[in-house]
Amino acid sequence: MLTTVLDTAHLPPAERLAAWVETTGLALVRTHTRFAGTDGRGSIQTMTLGPVQLAVVSYAALSSQRTPRLIRQSDPEQYQIALVTRGRQRIEQAGRHATAGPGDLVVYDSSRPFRAFAESGLCGARSILLQFPRSLLPLPETTVAPLCGTLLSGRVGAGRLLCQFLTGLVDTHADLAPAVGVRLGNTAVELAAAQLAHQAGREALLPPESRRRTLFEQAGAFITARLHDPDLNPRVVASAHFISTRYLHRIFQQQGTTVLDFLRQQRLARCRRELADPGMSGVPIAAIALRWGYPRPSDFTRAFRAAFGMTPSEYRAISLHTNRALQLQPE
Repeated sequence: MLTTVLDTAHLPPAERLAAWVETTGLALVRTHTRFAGTDGRGSIQTMTLGPVQLAVVSYAALSSQRTPRLIRQSDPEQYQIALVTRGRQRIEQAGRHATAGPGDLVVYDSSRPFRAFAESGLCGARSILLQFPRSLLPLPETTVAPLCGTLLSGRVGAGRLLCQFLTGLVDTHADLAPAVGVRLGNTAVELAAAQLAHQAGREALLPPESRRRTLFEQAGAFITARLHDPDLNPRVVASAHFISTRYLHRIFQQQGTTVLDFLRQQRLARCRRELADPGMSGVPIAAIALRWGYPRPSDFTRAFRAAFGMTPSEYRAISLHTNRALQLQPE
Protein backbone atom coordinates (compact mmCIF):
# COMPACT_ATOMS: atom_id res chain seq x y z
CA MET A 1 0.00 0.00 0.00
CA LEU A 2 1.02 3.63 -0.35
CA THR A 3 3.11 4.94 2.52
CA THR A 4 3.65 8.64 3.14
CA VAL A 5 7.38 9.24 3.44
CA LEU A 6 7.20 13.03 3.51
CA ASP A 7 4.62 15.77 3.93
CA THR A 8 6.25 19.16 4.30
CA ALA A 9 3.04 20.68 5.67
CA HIS A 10 4.12 19.26 9.04
CA LEU A 11 7.48 21.07 8.93
CA PRO A 12 8.46 24.71 9.52
CA PRO A 13 8.80 26.53 6.17
CA ALA A 14 12.55 27.01 6.67
CA GLU A 15 13.09 23.22 6.87
CA ARG A 16 10.94 22.12 3.95
CA LEU A 17 13.41 22.41 1.07
CA ALA A 18 16.15 20.47 2.86
CA ALA A 19 13.69 17.74 3.82
CA TRP A 20 12.40 17.55 0.25
CA VAL A 21 15.89 17.24 -1.23
CA GLU A 22 16.90 14.55 1.26
CA THR A 23 13.72 12.49 0.85
CA THR A 24 13.59 12.66 -2.95
CA GLY A 25 17.24 11.62 -3.00
CA LEU A 26 16.41 8.50 -1.03
CA ALA A 27 13.00 7.66 -2.50
CA LEU A 28 13.57 8.80 -6.11
CA VAL A 29 16.90 10.20 -7.36
CA ARG A 30 19.18 12.94 -6.11
CA THR A 31 18.64 16.36 -7.70
CA HIS A 32 19.32 20.00 -7.01
CA THR A 33 15.87 21.42 -6.29
CA ARG A 34 14.46 24.88 -5.77
CA PHE A 35 10.89 25.81 -4.92
CA ALA A 36 9.57 28.71 -6.96
CA GLY A 37 7.96 30.35 -3.92
CA THR A 38 8.45 30.41 -0.19
CA ASP A 39 5.70 27.92 0.61
CA GLY A 40 7.65 24.74 -0.08
CA ARG A 41 4.59 22.51 -0.08
CA GLY A 42 5.12 18.91 -1.10
CA SER A 43 4.36 15.30 -0.25
CA ILE A 44 5.66 11.93 -1.36
CA GLN A 45 3.91 8.56 -1.06
CA THR A 46 5.55 5.36 -2.22
CA MET A 47 4.48 1.77 -2.85
CA THR A 48 6.87 -1.12 -3.43
CA LEU A 49 5.96 -3.64 -6.15
CA GLY A 50 8.92 -5.98 -5.95
CA PRO A 51 11.85 -4.25 -7.70
CA VAL A 52 9.41 -1.70 -9.10
CA GLN A 53 8.31 1.37 -7.16
CA LEU A 54 5.27 3.57 -7.57
CA ALA A 55 5.31 7.07 -6.10
CA VAL A 56 2.65 9.76 -5.87
CA VAL A 57 4.37 13.13 -5.73
CA SER A 58 2.51 16.38 -5.02
CA TYR A 59 4.32 19.71 -4.95
CA ALA A 60 4.22 23.43 -5.39
CA ALA A 61 6.00 25.02 -8.36
CA LEU A 62 9.64 23.97 -8.42
CA SER A 63 12.66 23.30 -10.59
CA SER A 64 15.09 20.42 -10.25
CA GLN A 65 18.27 19.38 -11.97
CA ARG A 66 20.19 16.12 -12.04
CA THR A 67 23.78 16.91 -12.90
CA PRO A 68 26.66 14.69 -14.08
CA ARG A 69 28.26 15.11 -10.66
CA LEU A 70 25.14 13.82 -8.88
CA ILE A 71 25.01 10.88 -11.27
CA ARG A 72 28.63 9.99 -10.47
CA GLN A 73 27.86 10.19 -6.76
CA SER A 74 24.76 7.99 -6.91
CA ASP A 75 22.94 6.35 -9.79
CA PRO A 76 20.25 3.68 -9.26
CA GLU A 77 20.26 3.07 -13.04
CA GLN A 78 16.53 3.34 -13.38
CA TYR A 79 13.99 4.45 -15.91
CA GLN A 80 11.26 6.73 -14.61
CA ILE A 81 7.92 7.30 -16.29
CA ALA A 82 5.80 10.13 -14.94
CA LEU A 83 2.05 10.42 -15.45
CA VAL A 84 1.07 14.03 -14.84
CA THR A 85 -2.30 14.24 -13.11
CA ARG A 86 -2.35 17.93 -12.14
CA GLY A 87 -0.43 21.02 -13.21
CA ARG A 88 2.18 21.12 -15.96
CA GLN A 89 5.68 19.65 -16.05
CA ARG A 90 8.55 20.32 -18.43
CA ILE A 91 11.40 17.84 -18.78
CA GLU A 92 14.70 18.33 -20.61
CA GLN A 93 17.07 15.42 -21.23
CA ALA A 94 19.71 14.62 -23.86
CA GLY A 95 18.89 17.72 -25.88
CA ARG A 96 15.17 16.91 -26.03
CA HIS A 97 12.36 18.53 -24.11
CA ALA A 98 8.66 17.99 -23.56
CA THR A 99 5.87 19.80 -21.73
CA ALA A 100 3.31 17.50 -20.17
CA GLY A 101 -0.13 18.29 -18.80
CA PRO A 102 -2.74 16.12 -17.09
CA GLY A 103 -2.98 12.74 -18.80
CA ASP A 104 0.45 12.94 -20.45
CA LEU A 105 3.41 10.63 -19.92
CA VAL A 106 7.11 11.51 -19.97
CA VAL A 107 10.08 9.17 -19.61
CA TYR A 108 13.57 9.89 -18.38
CA ASP A 109 16.72 8.03 -17.42
CA SER A 110 18.44 8.42 -14.04
CA SER A 111 21.82 7.80 -15.70
CA ARG A 112 21.58 10.92 -17.87
CA PRO A 113 21.45 14.55 -16.73
CA PHE A 114 18.04 16.16 -16.85
CA ARG A 115 16.20 19.30 -15.80
CA ALA A 116 12.56 19.42 -14.74
CA PHE A 117 10.22 22.32 -14.10
CA ALA A 118 6.80 22.07 -12.50
CA GLU A 119 4.09 24.70 -12.85
CA SER A 120 1.61 24.04 -10.08
CA GLY A 121 -1.18 26.58 -10.52
CA LEU A 122 -3.67 27.17 -7.72
CA CYS A 123 -4.15 23.50 -6.83
CA GLY A 124 -0.52 22.40 -6.94
CA ALA A 125 1.11 19.84 -9.23
CA ARG A 126 0.84 16.08 -8.93
CA SER A 127 2.39 13.14 -10.74
CA ILE A 128 2.31 9.37 -10.48
CA LEU A 129 5.86 8.13 -10.96
CA LEU A 130 6.73 4.60 -12.04
CA GLN A 131 10.40 3.75 -11.60
CA PHE A 132 12.17 0.47 -12.20
CA PRO A 133 15.68 -0.87 -12.91
CA ARG A 134 16.72 -0.42 -16.52
CA SER A 135 17.60 -4.12 -16.60
CA LEU A 136 13.90 -5.02 -16.22
CA LEU A 137 12.89 -3.37 -19.47
CA PRO A 138 12.97 -5.89 -22.34
CA LEU A 139 14.21 -3.26 -24.78
CA PRO A 140 17.76 -2.20 -25.66
CA GLU A 141 19.02 1.15 -24.45
CA THR A 142 19.42 2.29 -28.05
CA THR A 143 15.63 2.03 -28.45
CA VAL A 144 14.74 3.86 -25.24
CA ALA A 145 17.40 6.60 -25.23
CA PRO A 146 15.84 8.66 -28.10
CA LEU A 147 12.52 8.69 -26.22
CA CYS A 148 13.91 10.19 -23.01
CA GLY A 149 12.82 13.78 -22.65
CA THR A 150 9.93 13.30 -25.08
CA LEU A 151 6.18 13.16 -24.63
CA LEU A 152 4.55 9.72 -24.72
CA SER A 153 0.94 9.24 -25.69
CA GLY A 154 -1.22 8.46 -22.69
CA ARG A 155 -4.56 8.51 -24.47
CA VAL A 156 -4.48 5.55 -26.88
CA GLY A 157 -3.18 2.01 -27.00
CA ALA A 158 -0.72 0.74 -24.42
CA GLY A 159 -0.12 4.29 -23.16
CA ARG A 160 -3.76 4.63 -22.20
CA LEU A 161 -3.67 1.23 -20.53
CA LEU A 162 -0.56 2.24 -18.59
CA CYS A 163 -2.25 5.43 -17.37
CA GLN A 164 -5.35 3.51 -16.32
CA PHE A 165 -3.24 0.86 -14.62
CA LEU A 166 -1.16 3.35 -12.63
CA THR A 167 -4.24 5.35 -11.63
CA GLY A 168 -5.99 2.15 -10.60
CA LEU A 169 -3.06 1.11 -8.41
CA VAL A 170 -3.20 4.44 -6.60
CA ASP A 171 -6.98 4.34 -6.19
CA THR A 172 -7.12 0.76 -4.88
CA HIS A 173 -3.79 0.52 -3.05
CA ALA A 174 -5.40 -0.15 0.34
CA ASP A 175 -7.08 -3.29 -1.00
CA LEU A 176 -3.98 -4.81 -2.58
CA ALA A 177 -2.40 -7.81 -0.89
CA PRO A 178 1.40 -7.58 -0.59
CA ALA A 179 1.78 -10.94 -2.32
CA VAL A 180 0.49 -9.56 -5.63
CA GLY A 181 2.93 -6.64 -5.65
CA VAL A 182 5.60 -8.30 -7.78
CA ARG A 183 3.07 -9.38 -10.40
CA LEU A 184 1.56 -5.90 -10.55
CA GLY A 185 5.02 -4.37 -10.90
CA ASN A 186 5.83 -6.73 -13.77
CA THR A 187 2.56 -5.81 -15.48
CA ALA A 188 3.36 -2.10 -15.18
CA VAL A 189 6.79 -2.62 -16.74
CA GLU A 190 5.32 -4.71 -19.56
CA LEU A 191 2.79 -1.97 -20.37
CA ALA A 192 5.56 0.64 -20.25
CA ALA A 193 7.68 -1.50 -22.57
CA ALA A 194 4.78 -1.91 -24.99
CA GLN A 195 4.22 1.84 -25.17
CA LEU A 196 7.94 2.62 -25.57
CA ALA A 197 8.30 -0.01 -28.29
CA HIS A 198 5.25 1.36 -30.09
CA GLN A 199 6.54 4.92 -29.82
CA ALA A 200 9.85 3.82 -31.28
CA GLY A 201 8.25 1.65 -33.95
CA ARG A 202 10.04 -1.42 -32.59
CA GLU A 203 7.26 -3.69 -31.33
CA ALA A 204 9.08 -6.69 -32.80
CA LEU A 205 11.76 -6.29 -30.12
CA LEU A 206 9.34 -7.21 -27.34
CA PRO A 207 9.48 -10.83 -26.11
CA PRO A 208 6.45 -12.89 -27.20
CA GLU A 209 5.26 -13.22 -23.60
CA SER A 210 5.26 -9.42 -23.16
CA ARG A 211 3.29 -8.96 -26.36
CA ARG A 212 0.74 -11.57 -25.27
CA ARG A 213 0.38 -10.03 -21.82
CA THR A 214 -0.13 -6.56 -23.31
CA LEU A 215 -2.71 -7.91 -25.74
CA PHE A 216 -4.54 -9.54 -22.83
CA GLU A 217 -4.60 -6.21 -20.96
CA GLN A 218 -5.82 -4.38 -24.05
CA ALA A 219 -8.56 -6.91 -24.73
CA GLY A 220 -9.56 -6.87 -21.05
CA ALA A 221 -9.83 -3.08 -21.08
CA PHE A 222 -11.92 -3.26 -24.27
CA ILE A 223 -14.30 -5.73 -22.65
CA THR A 224 -14.56 -3.77 -19.40
CA ALA A 225 -15.50 -0.59 -21.28
CA ARG A 226 -18.33 -2.41 -23.10
CA LEU A 227 -19.93 -4.56 -20.42
CA HIS A 228 -23.27 -2.85 -21.08
CA ASP A 229 -23.40 -4.30 -24.61
CA PRO A 230 -25.37 -7.60 -24.56
CA ASP A 231 -23.96 -8.46 -28.00
CA LEU A 232 -20.33 -8.31 -26.84
CA ASN A 233 -18.65 -11.63 -27.65
CA PRO A 234 -15.21 -13.05 -28.50
CA ARG A 235 -15.65 -12.38 -32.21
CA VAL A 236 -16.26 -8.66 -31.56
CA VAL A 237 -13.24 -8.45 -29.24
CA ALA A 238 -10.96 -10.27 -31.68
CA SER A 239 -12.06 -8.13 -34.61
CA ALA A 240 -11.39 -4.93 -32.65
CA HIS A 241 -7.80 -6.08 -32.07
CA PHE A 242 -7.21 -7.40 -35.60
CA ILE A 243 -6.56 -10.97 -34.47
CA SER A 244 -8.37 -14.25 -34.96
CA THR A 245 -10.90 -15.46 -32.42
CA ARG A 246 -8.78 -18.59 -31.97
CA TYR A 247 -5.71 -16.54 -31.04
CA LEU A 248 -7.78 -14.41 -28.64
CA HIS A 249 -8.95 -17.54 -26.84
CA ARG A 250 -5.34 -18.73 -26.59
CA ILE A 251 -4.26 -15.39 -25.07
CA PHE A 252 -6.89 -15.62 -22.34
CA GLN A 253 -6.19 -19.30 -21.67
CA GLN A 254 -2.52 -18.47 -21.08
CA GLN A 255 -3.67 -16.04 -18.37
CA GLY A 256 -5.72 -18.76 -16.66
CA THR A 257 -9.18 -17.74 -17.86
CA THR A 258 -11.41 -17.61 -20.92
CA VAL A 259 -12.93 -14.68 -22.76
CA LEU A 260 -16.46 -15.59 -21.68
CA ASP A 261 -15.44 -16.24 -18.07
CA PHE A 262 -13.68 -12.87 -17.93
CA LEU A 263 -16.72 -11.13 -19.40
CA ARG A 264 -19.10 -12.88 -17.00
CA GLN A 265 -16.95 -12.17 -13.93
CA GLN A 266 -16.64 -8.49 -14.77
CA ARG A 267 -20.38 -8.10 -15.33
CA LEU A 268 -21.35 -9.98 -12.17
CA ALA A 269 -18.84 -8.05 -10.05
CA ARG A 270 -20.42 -4.76 -11.06
CA CYS A 271 -23.95 -6.05 -10.55
CA ARG A 272 -22.99 -7.38 -7.13
CA ARG A 273 -21.47 -4.04 -6.12
CA GLU A 274 -24.59 -2.11 -7.12
CA LEU A 275 -26.92 -4.57 -5.40
CA ALA A 276 -25.01 -4.01 -2.15
CA ASP A 277 -25.05 -0.22 -2.51
CA PRO A 278 -27.66 1.36 -0.16
CA GLY A 279 -27.85 4.33 -2.49
CA MET A 280 -29.19 2.07 -5.25
CA SER A 281 -31.71 0.17 -3.13
CA GLY A 282 -34.57 1.75 -5.06
CA VAL A 283 -33.23 0.72 -8.46
CA PRO A 284 -34.97 -2.42 -9.79
CA ILE A 285 -32.76 -5.47 -10.06
CA ALA A 286 -33.71 -5.85 -13.71
CA ALA A 287 -32.44 -2.31 -14.40
CA ILE A 288 -29.09 -3.10 -12.79
CA ALA A 289 -28.83 -6.30 -14.82
CA LEU A 290 -29.65 -4.44 -18.04
CA ARG A 291 -27.03 -1.79 -17.27
CA TRP A 292 -24.35 -4.47 -17.25
CA GLY A 293 -25.36 -6.46 -20.29
CA TYR A 294 -28.14 -8.79 -19.08
CA PRO A 295 -31.30 -7.88 -21.06
CA ARG A 296 -33.19 -10.96 -19.76
CA PRO A 297 -33.66 -11.01 -15.97
CA SER A 298 -33.89 -14.80 -15.94
CA ASP A 299 -30.42 -15.11 -17.48
CA PHE A 300 -29.03 -12.74 -14.89
CA THR A 301 -30.66 -14.58 -11.97
CA ARG A 302 -29.33 -17.91 -13.21
CA ALA A 303 -25.78 -16.56 -13.69
CA PHE A 304 -25.80 -14.79 -10.31
CA ARG A 305 -27.02 -17.86 -8.43
CA ALA A 306 -24.40 -20.05 -10.10
CA ALA A 307 -21.64 -17.63 -9.09
CA PHE A 308 -22.70 -16.67 -5.56
CA GLY A 309 -25.09 -19.39 -4.37
CA MET A 310 -28.11 -17.11 -3.95
CA THR A 311 -30.47 -15.01 -6.05
CA PRO A 312 -29.83 -11.31 -6.66
CA SER A 313 -32.79 -10.35 -4.46
CA GLU A 314 -31.51 -12.52 -1.60
CA TYR A 315 -28.05 -11.01 -1.90
CA ARG A 316 -29.44 -7.47 -1.92
CA ALA A 317 -31.57 -8.13 1.17
CA ILE A 318 -28.64 -9.60 3.12
CA SER A 319 -26.27 -6.80 2.09
CA LEU A 320 -28.69 -4.00 2.95
CA HIS A 321 -29.53 -5.61 6.30
CA THR A 322 -25.81 -5.87 7.10
CA ASN A 323 -25.23 -2.24 6.16
CA ARG A 324 -28.09 -1.07 8.38
CA ALA A 325 -26.81 -3.15 11.30
CA LEU A 326 -23.36 -1.63 10.95
CA GLN A 327 -24.78 1.88 10.89
CA LEU A 328 -26.72 1.23 14.10
CA GLN A 329 -23.68 0.03 16.00
CA PRO A 330 -22.47 2.56 18.61
CA GLU A 331 -19.12 4.17 17.88
